Amino acid sequence: MKRIGMFVGLAAFLAVALWIWPGFIGGSDPGPEAEVGWRTATVERRDIGSTVLATGVIRPQVGAEVQVGSRASGILQRLNVTVGDQTQAGDVLAELDPTEFQARLDQALATLETAKVEERFAGIDLARARELRASEVISQAELDGAERAHQVAGAGLMQAEASHRAAEIQLAYTVIRAPVSGVVASVSTQVGETVAASFSSPTFVTIIDLDRLEIWAYVDETDIGRVEVGQAATFTVDTYLDTEFQGAVTAIQPKAEIVDNVVNYVTLIEIGPSEGKILRPEMTATVNIYLESREDVLTLPNGAVRRGSEGVFAYVLSSQGPQRRAIITGYRGREFTEVAEGLVEGEEVVVGSVPNGSFE
Repeated sequence: MKRIGMFVGLAAFLAVALWIWPGFIGGSDPGPEAEVGWRTATVERRDIGSTVLATGVIRPQVGAEVQVGSRASGILQRLNVTVGDQTQAGDVLAELDPTEFQARLDQALATLETAKVEERFAGIDLARARELRASEVISQAELDGAERAHQVAGAGLMQAEASHRAAEIQLAYTVIRAPVSGVVASVSTQVGETVAASFSSPTFVTIIDLDRLEIWAYVDETDIGRVEVGQAATFTVDTYLDTEFQGAVTAIQPKAEIVDNVVNYVTLIEIGPSEGKILRPEMTATVNIYLESREDVLTLPNGAVRRGSEGVFAYVLSSQGPQRRAIITGYRGREFTEVAEGLVEGEEVVVGSVPNGSFE
């Protein structure tokens, strides 16, 4: 019984001590902020803006991905590139067996030489016939025949020259050159295979110009009305999370893409300088499209703006504690709201929810 009485007396003493000295446990007055649990922010000037967040995919621009084929048929004799090789416009990518095309060129050259001889002798015969006709040795009909033969020989020469040029072009087709600079993305034909260009141009390699990429950003239908061509954008890719790339909206496709009952519109983003990083097609990008913006305006956090029956207000800290004050707001960004009237730079405002009855 004595031990129980001692514990009861000790408990009573502690209760009295806590009532008389609130700092007995903590050592100091926690203050009104600790009692009610609010947090504050400073009203200050800053640049603010709102953005549209979208997920996109990096893809080649129109003309940046080229499938290089052959306009001639034959056996692939040499392939000079493989996947991943860097090529420049004009580089030789592959060569077909030129034997047949060289033979055609030689034949066309022989035909051309024959036509030149025919045309030259037809000219000589025409000159002689004109002299003889002047002396009335031959008839007019014979002169007309000589002139006709000379004109036919001239037309034959022109035809032989055209055939020779065609044979040269066909021979040149056996050498496949890169039409653009870029990186070899795929190789479709191997050495020794026969390609037939009779019906369609066979593809040897696919080249992608990595300097001509763009982003297909899928913007939700609720946001697409605020997106316009020319707006600035930034994006990140998973492989370079520490780098923010710049871009700009270049086009908005009119046709929607519906996936899992979600309506999106493809917004094309031109990619700015790559910051020394290599971007590749089909990389996933997280895109921020910047809508409106305000520079050097007085702001407070969005969480400090409150609305009631009497309008918009904020809780401002003073020597007597937080005080309710009516304010007029302007542009609302993603994190901050512009203050048009009611607050002064440097004042502290309460942010977030507050316990019921804490200030009023």
